[in-house]
Amino acid sequence: MHASVNRVKAAIFDLDGVIVDTAKYHYLAWKKLANELGIDLTIEDNERLKGVSRMDSLGIILSLGGLSFSEAEKIKMADRKNAWFVDFVNQMQPDEILPGAKELLQACRENGMKVALGSSSKNAKSVLGLLNIEHLFDVIVDGTMIKNSKPHPEIFLLGASLLNISPDQCIVFEDAEAGVEAALAAGMMCIGLGSPAQLGKANLVIPDLRNFTVEDIPNVVLSH
Repeated sequence: MHASVNRVKAAIFDLDGVIVDTAKYHYLAWKKLANELGIDLTIEDNERLKGVSRMDSLGIILSLGGLSFSEAEKIKMADRKNAWFVDFVNQMQPDEILPGAKELLQACRENGMKVALGSSSKNAKSVLGLLNIEHLFDVIVDGTMIKNSKPHPEIFLLGASLLNISPDQCIVFEDAEAGVEAALAAGMMCIGLGSPAQLGKANLVIPDLRNFTVEDIPNVVLSH
């Protein structure tokens, strides 16, 4: 069944890899922790951490080294990693917004669409502040507001609920496989940013937001 062109009323954006690339800072911070534990965290290993919560990411790293620690020790490690990450992030500049992202956020608003952030990061608000784009979001849902991380749909369903928009009228922009799965599980359409091999479940996969405009959204709906 074809949907009507004006079906999409809200756009929900992931943060990492969609609006800004803080993934490199996560990698540097996790690598520093891994090195302290005698684990070599490669860029390939790091792919498994994308879109995954802090404690689950730590679990993956510890499994690489065959290490186990108490919950209290793991919390301390995750806190240390986060402190290093925040140090890196606090040096971010507004010009680190990925090409096309700010323009699309503004265009969505100008076209009467609601805009939300749906990021598992607990630092999302401070990142938006540093980038000077917090005002472009009607709703910000971050890792402090959810119990289940992606691929669970909780984060996107909460965003739709706070926007007061039905999930099937939302479109999600995601760069991680877990995020695409979360969006689809929430009953939303999804545009994947990155590799079709990794994000093939999305309704549309594009390399980045550089050449994507708000006018392209109805085409995604019609091809859904």
